[in-house]
Amino acid sequence: MVAGKLIWEMLVQIGRGDEMTKTSSRRSFLQTAAGVAAGCAALAGPMTRKAQAAQRQGGKPRNIVFILIDDQRFDAMSLLGHPFLKTPNLDALANNGILCENAFVTTSLCSPSRASILTGLYAHSHGVLNNQTLLDPDTPTFPQELQKAGYETAFTGKWHMGGSRDTPRPGFDRWVSFRGQGVYYDPSFNVDGEQVTRRGYVTDLITDYAEEFIRKPKTNPFFLYVSHKAVHFDFKPAERHKGAYADKQYPHPASMANTEENYQGKPEWVRKQRNSWHGVDGMYNGTVDFDAFTLAYAETMLAVDESVGRIVETLRETGLLKSTLLIFTSDNGFIFGEHGLIDKRTMYEPSIRVPLIVHCPELFKGGQRRKELIANIDFAPTILEAAGAPVPESMQGRSFFRLLTGESKEWREAFLYEYFWERWFPQTPTVLGVRTDRYKFMQYQGVWDRYELYDLAEDPDEMNNLVGPFMSKTETGSIDNLIRSQARGDLKDVFEDMQKKLKQLLSETGCLPEPTWRPAP
Repeated sequence: MVAGKLIWEMLVQIGRGDEMTKTSSRRSFLQTAAGVAAGCAALAGPMTRKAQAAQRQGGKPRNIVFILIDDQRFDAMSLLGHPFLKTPNLDALANNGILCENAFVTTSLCSPSRASILTGLYAHSHGVLNNQTLLDPDTPTFPQELQKAGYETAFTGKWHMGGSRDTPRPGFDRWVSFRGQGVYYDPSFNVDGEQVTRRGYVTDLITDYAEEFIRKPKTNPFFLYVSHKAVHFDFKPAERHKGAYADKQYPHPASMANTEENYQGKPEWVRKQRNSWHGVDGMYNGTVDFDAFTLAYAETMLAVDESVGRIVETLRETGLLKSTLLIFTSDNGFIFGEHGLIDKRTMYEPSIRVPLIVHCPELFKGGQRRKELIANIDFAPTILEAAGAPVPESMQGRSFFRLLTGESKEWREAFLYEYFWERWFPQTPTVLGVRTDRYKFMQYQGVWDRYELYDLAEDPDEMNNLVGPFMSKTETGSIDNLIRSQARGDLKDVFEDMQKKLKQLLSETGCLPEPTWRPAP
């Protein structure tokens, strides 16, 4: 309890700063967080630490390619029902691999999510709470662990955590990156410490470097991390793809309309955000048209699909495709008009759900679809187990390697979601939430407003906030008590169960809420 309280107090201080630059404070925070994480019960269910450790010994050294896209919606593929976007290479990868249909991020924001992927930690544990913060170089990451296991490692593309620099980061033998968000055309790369300006389209150039690394003769197994800038706003498609969908229109979601029905029971901050930077009525200070925005996104995705095809073909030509573990996913989802919003950050489904395809014919049969709740904190332990490398006890995620190979069916029931208020985008409050395979619960910090609870089986578009009616503009006092005193029957049971799950996950991961948040006895 003392350690948890310390972490929470440090977390509050972190949230007040513009950038975490005091190395000693960062390292103290990370050491405390790792200690708490190591002492907590397993997040994924009843498995003991001993059982998890035994389960991590099933892999063997093999080549691994990890492809990360920026801001790709879970359904931004033709295979998954996009109304006009064609992604033949991604479709083929999914048809020949495993498509994980319930993959999520634990923080829907670029840098925190990328840090969670690398470390296997929730954002409150690794300390990267915004897009300006550097990941502490002393924090264990899975590429560093792969290096220890004898892997040759490479990174090519967008790093983003602490955009003030592009210098090589620990864990990589080959480094090709750029500062911050980078640019779509004629980028300047840091190539192993040297600045190199290239002519061309950034998605193509990142893929060129990836192909070069795959073809390079090696004596050890390799790990390649391909991290695209696309499809981050300001969307700029390759010249060959401009206008490809000029005759199309992205369908406006039902919840986009500014009607009383759509906002019935929703928090007030959601409707107010319509006219903000991340709202459909005020997009980027009113400089962008929603329909043109959605078309440019789809056209920018076309080069990403081509990139995947090129990497697959390079692996095939070098005789490595069948044995290489290839993972494709995104750092977060993206909202296109749902609830009058764009962008990410919130806990709504289009914001937190991501595509996830895993391909390795030598390990498992293709054409499968999995329903388990996979989180971005699970990539680090999964990759390490697949490589036969030790998994640091501090990692809070869980390997899903044996789900892929069919050796295990036991899995988590819920995961924690967290987003921390940013000074630069104050329209979205801090949210702490929990999602199960059926329900989603969200509570907000720093704003007196409605909580949200959805039955996703009955309401997949999150239109009916089950606890929305139990708080009006005229009521005051504890939101928890308002709901608890008015809810009845099954709804009350679900609300209290979801609050219990949220409290348990916060406690287990060392991010305890303030005492005033705790449910009344």
